Amino acid sequence: MTIHGIGTAPVSFGVYGAVDQLTVTPLDLLDAAVDAGYRGMELGPPGFFGSTRETAQAFAERDLATVGAYVPVHFSADDETVARDLARMELNLAELVAAGSQTGLAILADEGSPELLLHPARCRNDRRLALDDGGWRRLAEGIERALALADTAGVPTSFHPHISTYVESPWEVERLLEVTDVDLTLDTGHFWLAGADPTVSITRFGDRVNHIHLKDVRRAVLDDAKAEGRTDFDEWWGDVAAPLGAGDIDHAGFMAALLEVDYDGWLVIEQDRLPLGQDPIGPVAVEQAQNRRWVEDALSRLGVAVEERT
Repeated sequence: MTIHGIGTAPVSFGVYGAVDQLTVTPLDLLDAAVDAGYRGMELGPPGFFGSTRETAQAFAERDLATVGAYVPVHFSADDETVARDLARMELNLAELVAAGSQTGLAILADEGSPELLLHPARCRNDRRLALDDGGWRRLAEGIERALALADTAGVPTSFHPHISTYVESPWEVERLLEVTDVDLTLDTGHFWLAGADPTVSITRFGDRVNHIHLKDVRRAVLDDAKAEGRTDFDEWWGDVAAPLGAGDIDHAGFMAALLEVDYDGWLVIEQDRLPLGQDPIGPVAVEQAQNRRWVEDALSRLGVAVEERT
């Protein structure tokens, strides 16, 4: 197993969805990641850290590798919608190219629909909201268009199955891998919430996995939200993630399975949280430093060293 580095992501510092609610500056966020001991970080929404030049400069000044960029696209939607999303993707690609990272990925993800936000983890028992054959063809065609854009830019790619999207459950991941050539981001939290064991999944899909998100979660939070019929996804989702080792997932077992499949890539820790608002960022950096040490200790027990790459 070759670990390029232990990274973090903006969602661990309250950057997802409602960016306008963030009161700390993007540069404060980068400094907090450095203070927490990280050497790599995924990008936020396009332009979050400034222009492409400013983004590259901000990361370089802090010796932070650009690990990747999350790229949501309504892959199964109409051509106009997909084209609009892919135009936004070009901004992500420009940032990755400007940063000069050799390993930074365009991390594709389906954007789902408003209806799916109301039915997270829907496919455990009910496939009525899943894509039909025509929907899967459109999704596959959209992914191929995205892959072509990334290839032209010289940026490697991955695909992130995600709760409340059309690529969520284990059977949908299998279908994705059947109809496309895209590699896979295995997010332990999203896989677990959708009904898949991450350890079984890395063994099953390991030859297609080129990126890992380590996310510990509490499934009871999702189950309670479904039972209560909550419609405020962005609010309750902020309570799903837990510090590594404090949620439902056996991450120690998962890390051992990574060793067995000889994983080669970054490990990115994500502890999704609500936007910080007026809360100080310091305690968040402390918690993220604890998450990093948890992973380092797990790797040490497996006899695995981290090869820092940029």
